[in-house]
Amino acid sequence: MRRMENSRYLDCLAADFERLRAVAGIDPAAPVPSCPGWAVADLTRHVGEVYLHKTLAIRDGAEPEQWPPAELAAEAPIALLDRAYAALRGELESRAPGDPAGSWYAPGQTVGFWIRRMAQETVIHRVDAELGTGQPVAPIPTDLAIDGVDELLKVFVAYCVGEWTSDFKEILDRSPGRTYALRTDGAAWRVRTGPDTFVVEDGATDHADVTISGPPAALLRWVWHRLPEGVTVDGPTDELNACITKATQ
Repeated sequence: MRRMENSRYLDCLAADFERLRAVAGIDPAAPVPSCPGWAVADLTRHVGEVYLHKTLAIRDGAEPEQWPPAELAAEAPIALLDRAYAALRGELESRAPGDPAGSWYAPGQTVGFWIRRMAQETVIHRVDAELGTGQPVAPIPTDLAIDGVDELLKVFVAYCVGEWTSDFKEILDRSPGRTYALRTDGAAWRVRTGPDTFVVEDGATDHADVTISGPPAALLRWVWHRLPEGVTVDGPTDELNACITKATQ
């Protein structure tokens, strides 16, 4: 599946940051239902720490191993968020997408990888902030949602299963061997699971053991376990959900 243009990711990142920033201060103590154990203030701090971490990955060519620094705990969450976002944008906009940058994803050692990843990170966490503060969940653009499902399935789950197979062995060894069909407007994916197997392919299939379908934004929230509405699930999703959870921890 073709990725979005980098300029489009940056536009989405800016819009979702502004929405996250707008709702984060409404009720900092409110629990975030999609992130058990976190309040909105914790979520806000986390996003700021992520932005700073990726800023250093781009600037220094490697992700920091010891994170977060202890001194960040003294910084107010929204102040940290603002400072970190400004630093991140500075790095993203001063470099070409093809410039080198350190990342955990071996095929994606470029600034472009982080442009995409930070756009997707931010849309999911602004949904978290909206759910926590009781605000309406703003629309997620169709192209960003489809890209986000694709990234989650391929960059997170399929890659992590292939790279750290033993971490998923207990989950996948229990799999009877299933084919999942994930379908939305304008896109579809086939996922095959089995012992030591998690394979993702583009396109629809008529022979699926499990079918998961819904509008793009709802399907994105479903794969990220963000309390979606409007998704239809036909069949068991045990190992798919377990693999997603493991890969995104």
